[in-house]
Amino acid sequence: MKKNDRMAALRAVIARKELSSQEEVIQALALEGFTVTQSTLSRDMNKLKIVKKMVSDGRSIYLLPEETLYKRVYQAYTLADNPPVPGFVSMQFSGNMGVIKTKPGHAGSIAYHLDSAMPEGVLGTIAGDDTIFVVINQEIPIKQVSENITAALKSNH
Repeated sequence: MKKNDRMAALRAVIARKELSSQEEVIQALALEGFTVTQSTLSRDMNKLKIVKKMVSDGRSIYLLPEETLYKRVYQAYTLADNPPVPGFVSMQFSGNMGVIKTKPGHAGSIAYHLDSAMPEGVLGTIAGDDTIFVVINQEIPIKQVSENITAALKSNH
């Protein structure tokens, strides 16, 4: 079978199924009549710009660039009614990144408290005036990281 046919089958399989490993992709392609090695699959996935993204339940799945989830923000937590600290507005996560929105002038002090508390799942922060960029450990579910951040901020105030 031709490379173009294999690539089309790969796109179709990734679009229809939530696959978490290259072995699962190889098995799905075999059901479509394509026998591929891991190295061929890896090259094909790179060429198609297929990425592995973490979804809200903590699993990682393969996605095509045009899929909504490819660029989707997976979790949004707004705690404006009961903020963990003064100036806190919201948290959003996508993959291994998070953004904490604050009122103007509050990002630095909130990031300082986060860095001091070192909540599980937070690898580091960068603060601006009203925004904090958070790098998170992909191995920890986003919901848990959010809860850890909230608890850490509440414990420092």
